[in-house]
Amino acid sequence: MRTVVGLGNPGDEYARTRHNVGFLVVEELARRWNATFGKPRRGCRVARARVGGEPVTVVEPQLYMNCSGEALARLDVHLRPTADELVVVHDDVDLPCGRVAIKRGGGTGGHRGLASIVAWGGPDFVRTRVGIGRPPAGHETAAFVLRPFRAEERPLIEEAILRAADAVEAILADGPERAMNSFNTRAAAAADSAGTSEERS
Repeated sequence: MRTVVGLGNPGDEYARTRHNVGFLVVEELARRWNATFGKPRRGCRVARARVGGEPVTVVEPQLYMNCSGEALARLDVHLRPTADELVVVHDDVDLPCGRVAIKRGGGTGGHRGLASIVAWGGPDFVRTRVGIGRPPAGHETAAFVLRPFRAEERPLIEEAILRAADAVEAILADGPERAMNSFNTRAAAAADSAGTSEERS
């Protein structure tokens, strides 16, 4: 059984912040799959779905970002994923705002939610990364990720949420490697095209 985990912080005050993009993506997936999140239990909100005939568990950890791995460790044993079953959706300051990429394994880039999951289960899981951009010069990353998107960024991030959901569906349908090769190549080509258009304008 595959498990898709969106990273974020619980509570209305964090709902539309940069750090909660992972929650927004898995909520889009739950909508597509007609899955309903239950009330928080054992540190997580969980929705169950069947995708392509296979069972999928969708999880939003509720112990705050820094304790995401601890929340997964509290799941019922039959729901607790191994690294091979796990897809984590998270915000990424190392990608431009709105860019989406798939990655397997690697470091955490200072992302404390990822670090918590790595400490719990190791690094060899698949990540769907959603770019939120870097903070302006002189601004701390920890404060930046807890701010809402600016008005001009909202269309970019709304589109990125849909593409990130598409990326997760590609991982489930085609496997991580094929999804990575096809999706990342298209994303890079689109970014190059956008950059060329900006240079000409």
